[in-house]
Amino acid sequence: MVSLQTVTTAPHPCSYLPDRAARLRYVFVESLTVEEYGELMLAGWRRFGRALFKPVCAGCDECRPIRVVVSEFRPNSSQKRAWKANDGEVTLRVGPPSVTAEKLALYDKYHHFQHDHQGWPDRGTKDPGSYDEAFVDQPFPVQEWCYFVGDRLVGVGYVDALPVGLSAIYFFYDPEERGRSLGTFNVLKILAAAAGRGDRYAYLGYHVEGCRSLEYKANFRPFERLVSEKNWLSGRQG
Repeated sequence: MVSLQTVTTAPHPCSYLPDRAARLRYVFVESLTVEEYGELMLAGWRRFGRALFKPVCAGCDECRPIRVVVSEFRPNSSQKRAWKANDGEVTLRVGPPSVTAEKLALYDKYHHFQHDHQGWPDRGTKDPGSYDEAFVDQPFPVQEWCYFVGDRLVGVGYVDALPVGLSAIYFFYDPEERGRSLGTFNVLKILAAAAGRGDRYAYLGYHVEGCRSLEYKANFRPFERLVSEKNWLSGRQG
């Protein structure tokens, strides 16, 4: 890994738990291998593009990376319904990431909806340069998962294919299709792909108890959460 800069933000309102203050440590990298990132991810780091980040909040450690035990996963009734609603109707195309007007419009539509209905921060409009920086300019190859109903783009996800397993980076979708549970369907497709690779785990990013937009990740069971440096604890119960 060749790092360019390390920055720790000042305390600011947390996007996940608004009554708390958050701080993030960023490491901006020029180069990074899949093996190096896999080790960092196991220790709690995540990334967008060339920016690695990790919460370093005073008095709070609710942002815990979560991973699903692939070989033991069995979908619940809600997840089975999501699969049935989309399998055969929604087409997945996996390829290299790119910036298009269609993806930018879908990204903005999704985040405007989340701002209006879920209280997410207003991110304004995504321009091609910032989209490229987050999802396209990568230190190693990344998979772009595009979902279509007919010829219409309805969802876009980004996935790291690492030696330690598949890792979901980010996913956004058309809010007019929210009845399809595309977020759940995307995770189910990732788990199916991870099983096909023979992966032990699939990584879903941070789980935060009390945050509605992230709590769904614990519905994919059995799971494990990172509780301390490289110490993952089973969350099979429930």
